[in-house]
Amino acid sequence: MKLTFHGVRGSTPVSGTDFSRTGGHTSCIAVALGDALPTLVLDAGTGLQRLAREFGSQPFVGTILLTHMHWDHLQGLPFFPPGDRDDAQATLMQPAQGEPVALLSRAMSPPHFPIGPDGLRGQWQHVGLEPGKHDIEQFEVVATDVQHKGGRTYGYRVSANGVTFAYVPDALDVSRDAILGLAEGADLLVRGAPFLAAEHERAELFGHGTVEASIDVAREAGARLIVTHHGPMRTDDAVDEIGERFGVAVAREGLTITL
Repeated sequence: MKLTFHGVRGSTPVSGTDFSRTGGHTSCIAVALGDALPTLVLDAGTGLQRLAREFGSQPFVGTILLTHMHWDHLQGLPFFPPGDRDDAQATLMQPAQGEPVALLSRAMSPPHFPIGPDGLRGQWQHVGLEPGKHDIEQFEVVATDVQHKGGRTYGYRVSANGVTFAYVPDALDVSRDAILGLAEGADLLVRGAPFLAAEHERAELFGHGTVEASIDVAREAGARLIVTHHGPMRTDDAVDEIGERFGVAVAREGLTITL
């Protein structure tokens, strides 16, 4: 199973020389088996634009799995050419909390955007995903509620071919038990940690996790840790300093991990 990070920022995309090593796109991870094209995409932030390069002249055929409906996790949807063509076959899954297309339309429709979800070409299916275990594409996916702010949010545990990773980009540290359940015995935990423990008040205000708590839960779960969802004000040097100070791997655009 191969994971490629195409967007590792949270809140808003950033650009400029201070962000060039880490990357400025928001949340998006592509998951593939072997050398095949990705059939599972976790979150649809602006990193979808970067993912589009992998497809060349090929259409997207697969599932996009959203952790929640905040802008930084779905803003790339109308800017993903492989999914916006007549031969595309895409399933968009979001946490169940109402009619899926109507919910997405609140963020993607005039006057806020020129088209609504029905403006995307190809065959699109919209699914409100319930918690629990699901077979999605070639993967077994477990969806679990975690605490974030502003709408229902999931963390995911994804397994295939005897390997497993957990993906929890947006969750308060009080979701520790839920995160541990997703990550326990996994090969990898991808955890959103845009704050440090010293910034816990801001972390709680924005509904996010801290690096120190992420390290603690990964250690108990026995999983390798990569922190992601870097804050838009974290320059490359600041991200590097966090990695060096805590001895933790930090996600960067273009990073590929094979499990």
